[in-house]
Amino acid sequence: MASSIERLKVLTAGVISLILMLGVARFAYTPLLPLMQQQASLGISEGGWLASINYMGYLSGVLIAASISNMMLKDRLYRLGIIVAIISTLGMALSTHFWVWSLMRYFAGLSSAAGMLLGSGLILNWLIRNNYRSELGIHFAGAGLGIAFCSYIVNVMSPNFDWREQWLALSLLGVFMAIPAWLWLPKPKDSHLMKSGETLFDTPPSKTYLRLFIAAYLCAGVGYVISATFIVAIVDQQNPLVDEGTVVFMVLGLAAAPACIIWDLVARKVGDLNALALAFAIHTIGIVLPVFNNGSTVAYLSAILFGGTFIGIVSLVLTMAGRLYPSAPSKMMGKMTISYGFAQIIAPAVTGQIAEMGGSYSDGLTMAGIFMVIGTSLVLLLRVVERKENQQKLKQP
Repeated sequence: MASSIERLKVLTAGVISLILMLGVARFAYTPLLPLMQQQASLGISEGGWLASINYMGYLSGVLIAASISNMMLKDRLYRLGIIVAIISTLGMALSTHFWVWSLMRYFAGLSSAAGMLLGSGLILNWLIRNNYRSELGIHFAGAGLGIAFCSYIVNVMSPNFDWREQWLALSLLGVFMAIPAWLWLPKPKDSHLMKSGETLFDTPPSKTYLRLFIAAYLCAGVGYVISATFIVAIVDQQNPLVDEGTVVFMVLGLAAAPACIIWDLVARKVGDLNALALAFAIHTIGIVLPVFNNGSTVAYLSAILFGGTFIGIVSLVLTMAGRLYPSAPSKMMGKMTISYGFAQIIAPAVTGQIAEMGGSYSDGLTMAGIFMVIGTSLVLLLRVVERKENQQKLKQP
């Protein structure tokens, strides 16, 4: 077993890589969206399209991650993703042209996939090979910290810096984050042997299980992306919370930071699927609360429920997927994320169009809530399928 210091450095590299590749490159766009709408003449519909294009880049990265098994190649792409995260963040400040922004958002999506799937897969593989518990709760805390970090930075800088200067500042901060994210994650070993000499065995699920699992995660993708993309704009649109959107988004990120660790503990107590069903149900409530009440307390409660569950769902699903294929965890993670990413391409553009026509985001949130109810039902059905398949295995000689 590797030393505890080495484990700490690996986990820290993962956390910081997510703050950079997911927080800065991807989620900084959400608190900066209202500012870009005010100062750079970015329309609601265009804002939705930029979010969708970002998810197209994310999905492209997911497809790449799902198609490769070579651990050394994954490591090289993870490091390339670090560089792309900085360049795509810098690029947002260097133009006001929609198509340049689109290109930058696309590459930012690619880098997010590198951090989310390749980085997560490399770390899970390292943990398993070195006989540590195969949980990614600490690692995925980086996603919540990334949201909180960007929201805080934007909130602090907004009175004195315009949208362009804030993208530049985030690029500079990204350079500093890249150093530990690059240096503290060791290069992987491209073999099926653990450090102890034991062989890593894959345990593929049945087709029924896999289809339900993917469908449930697709619903979670729709539920997640609408609130994650538009929450700042939603809150800023509602009186009397004008200009509190970035604070609410920061609260969301702070709630997300410890959530993965908590959901790991819940899963240990009640099982992975029971924990997942509970996370889906709470996530649904967090999404639809602003539809029924636009008060300050409800906005913060919604952010806490949403932030405390969305990354928990991602962590639980990707960890479960990675455990099925410990020899190449990011490949299965990538397949799961294709459904999640596909939903994220369609939903923001549709929501942006609906909001522009109706003047409010309530219909988009209602749509997200309906998808989450369907997703919760699919997770509960998944429990039934798992129980039956386990009983059948026990009956086999």
